[in-house]
Amino acid sequence: MDTLAELRAGRLAGATRLDLSCGLTEFPREIFDLADSLETLNLSGNALDALPDDLDRLHRLRVLFCSDNRFTTLPESIGRCHGLDIAGFKANRIHSVPAAALPPSLRWLILTDNRIEALPDTLGRCTRMQKLMLAGNRLRELPSSMAACRQLELLRISANRFETLPPWLFSLPRLAWLAAAGNPFDTQAEDAAIVAPSVPHVDWRDLTLGKKLGEGASGVIHQATLGSLRQQVAVKLFKGAVTSDGWPHSEMAACIAAGEHPTLIAAQHRIDGHPEGTEGLVMALVAPSFRTLAGPPSLASCTRDVYAGDARWTSAVALRIACDIASAMQHLHARGILHGDLYAHNILWNAQGGGRLGDFGAAWMTGALDANQAQALQGLEVRAFGCLLEELLDHCSDAPPPAMSALKDRCMRPDVAARPSFAEALSALQQEAAQ
Repeated sequence: MDTLAELRAGRLAGATRLDLSCGLTEFPREIFDLADSLETLNLSGNALDALPDDLDRLHRLRVLFCSDNRFTTLPESIGRCHGLDIAGFKANRIHSVPAAALPPSLRWLILTDNRIEALPDTLGRCTRMQKLMLAGNRLRELPSSMAACRQLELLRISANRFETLPPWLFSLPRLAWLAAAGNPFDTQAEDAAIVAPSVPHVDWRDLTLGKKLGEGASGVIHQATLGSLRQQVAVKLFKGAVTSDGWPHSEMAACIAAGEHPTLIAAQHRIDGHPEGTEGLVMALVAPSFRTLAGPPSLASCTRDVYAGDARWTSAVALRIACDIASAMQHLHARGILHGDLYAHNILWNAQGGGRLGDFGAAWMTGALDANQAQALQGLEVRAFGCLLEELLDHCSDAPPPAMSALKDRCMRPDVAARPSFAEALSALQQEAAQ
């Protein structure tokens, strides 16, 4: 983290990135001294409520983060930054998004956890947009002009006030990752899943927490032992705040509704009696030989996962992973559940054991939607599977399976209705594996 003193002393001359989090209440004008080099400006975690009108003097600026500040209006000066790729204003107090505040160059916009009730039609001019994060607002609709955003691949509209989904969503040829839980059309299904006796309950006192295995936006995962038999399990304790994917309550509901499946990391028990009232789930503890298939997208890759430079596997392993994930997704879709985040970074794998799909943070249920909408939504996730197949094939150490390559192309067809179901995809993969 850079310091304001370093900036003012001129010791950051030529910097391409600047990170300042030091209780700022005003934009330091000294930042303009970096105008000829600065590409990434991170002012998150301050107390700012405005940006200067001449922000576009930072003519090389590509990335701007202003999360966790005090903005109530998205600054119009952003709209004059014609080379801006990414803008992040998560967890402010924004209720107004002026039409002039959205530069058409945007590829990734983050407005999660604000108070926005409406978005301007000018959002439809952002035809480069690939990733749009709007969870945790007060939106009831999206501007119809967004039908022109045909590069859009990931959309988060969870925890808003949508009564219905925009019909034009299904015409977007590249949309693959959609999260919409925690809206009025979805909450009845969530509530039913939470109270349904689909997984047994376990008392908190029967659990002994061990080491922390990981932490995400929605909760913390610990290794634990369960009961007198000292069964080794994983425990997820949920946080209460809205995340980029939506409400933790929605994740918990989908995880419970998913039930058991051999290639799915789903809930085994629901936890009762936590001393602080924290909600939690008990899940199977995956063997330590399993590791994450890839890292999450970077600022540069935007919507695609980042693989290790030495990531390689045989075509047989790639086929096994593809079969396992297709089987897990077929199971979810049969139960009316959308995963919402079908990505390699949510898959654990090893060469002998295949793949395991986890992380229900963006999952949601289609029970309140008509059959045609539900089928179209499943088609969006088939495109996400096509992206996964493409990545698996790209990292094969030998000749890729022909049927897998052909299936990838079918899954990524621009017409949602022309894509196969997961049942069809799994059948094609199993036939290839049997040869």
